Amino acid sequence: MAIRSKYLFQTHALVISEDLPALPPELRTNFLNEYRPILSADPYGCSGLPNHALTGRLRDYRTLDIDWEGVSFRLVYRVYETPSPKRVYVVSFDEHDPAYEKAKERTGRKR
Repeated sequence: MAIRSKYLFQTHALVISEDLPALPPELRTNFLNEYRPILSADPYGCSGLPNHALTGRLRDYRTLDIDWEGVSFRLVYRVYETPSPKRVYVVSFDEHDPAYEKAKERTGRKR
C-alpha cells in the first residue's frame, strides 16, 4: 500500500549536489524510496522510525535517526505547517556530527 503524501517535500540544493552523492548507494536509494515518502506523509511520527525534535541553534528542526552498518546518520529537516502548502524541507543528510554542522551552516545558525 502506497503512503499518501500530506506534505510537499523539498530539499536544500546542497543535499542533492553534495550530501546524497557522498552517501553509500543504499542510503541514496533509501532517501528516495523510503525516507522521502515517510517524511511527506508523517514528518513527526516518521512511521515509527527513530526521530526527534532538535534544540539549541537548530530548534524548530527535527532529525531522522538512521543507523546504517554501525554508523549513525542524521537527516535534518524542518516541518512548515503554514503558509500553505504544508511542507518538509530537508537541509542536510550525513553522518551524525557533520549533518548537524551542515544544517547550522545552511540555515545561518552556525555563529
